[in-house]
Amino acid sequence: MATSLAPEIGALVREAEGALRQRDVSVALELLGRAETAAPADISIKMLKASALRFRGDLDGALGSLDSVLTIDPYHFVALLSKGSLLERLAGPRIAARFYRDILEAAPPEEQTPPALVAPIAHARRLVAENNDALADFLRDQVATVKGRHGGRSISRFEEALDIYAGRRKPFVQEPLLLHYPQLPAIPFYDRDLFPWLPELEAATDMIRAELEVALEKAKHEFAPYVAYPPGSPVGQWGELNNSMNWRSLWLWKDGKRQDEACAVCPGTTALLDRLPMADQPGFAPTALFSALEANTRIPPHTGSTNTRLLVHLPLILPGPARFRVGNETRDWKMGEAWVFDDSINHEAWNDADQLRVIMIFDVWNPFLSEAERELIGVMMNARNSYYSGGASPI
Repeated sequence: MATSLAPEIGALVREAEGALRQRDVSVALELLGRAETAAPADISIKMLKASALRFRGDLDGALGSLDSVLTIDPYHFVALLSKGSLLERLAGPRIAARFYRDILEAAPPEEQTPPALVAPIAHARRLVAENNDALADFLRDQVATVKGRHGGRSISRFEEALDIYAGRRKPFVQEPLLLHYPQLPAIPFYDRDLFPWLPELEAATDMIRAELEVALEKAKHEFAPYVAYPPGSPVGQWGELNNSMNWRSLWLWKDGKRQDEACAVCPGTTALLDRLPMADQPGFAPTALFSALEANTRIPPHTGSTNTRLLVHLPLILPGPARFRVGNETRDWKMGEAWVFDDSINHEAWNDADQLRVIMIFDVWNPFLSEAERELIGVMMNARNSYYSGGASPI
């Protein structure tokens, strides 16, 4: 600790450390006081002084010494963590939890955490989580009377807001990888009433499933890994699924192009999709596919390309439990029930069953876009491609 100090100051610090090992706190503090006078801006001396004061039971004094460290370096994480521990004893877990919640944002990544900090950080996270739960319970108790006055009205959005306010959940926003279109609502699962054709799709489940089963036999070789990064590419969270048949797909439409061979194997499904209002954006949409996820496989959290389109899911093969999360909402797939969601919001999927799970996916325009906006978006996105390829805008 004292190696970067002037020799005479370093000697005082080493003597103080020796006194602390002998539990002679008074001598240690006297030595540290002299060292601090000689080097008032040295953080290591102040940290050791805080430890000595805490050992003596002078928690207020220790807190003051830590505050002097933070005056010099407001982001000194060990000082912050130590201050949280003192606040827990001096002011109680609620005050400490609020302090820990803020400083944990600056915690080092788990793989870079020094061993001595692992347990204190874990304790801080645990205290914050427990306090968040207690606060959420308290808030629900306080609003119970008002909630009761509104009877059976849907307040799921308020329930999520309460959990976010209490810190139990985090807010999820749209994070498209390609195009973020402003002023579109960030709705995880859209209201069915916006898509009056959903009953027609759901009524065709048996027909689509029958054609899928044929495709799984006749066009088995056309199912390909959904994630297929070339060698040398950064794969991020896709390491386990990159070029893996554990998540594979058969495309009926891809980037706006009809896949004739696959469509020929599924004529009824193709005819149905032709009748439905799929997104129509040359070079980008429509997209339609069968998505097959192997047993006990998870698709990690990710986001899609743009919030201008939404995705439709229709389950076709569900051998057991299978879950899907968008933002803070997690649902179980059920046969015969489709949903429409915004894939620009963080989402993930699990097949918890011991057999293959297959769903059909296709995209539709976001219903809050006008016809003019849809056409303009298509031209704009193709113009961007043309710009980077050196061509002319396809208007």
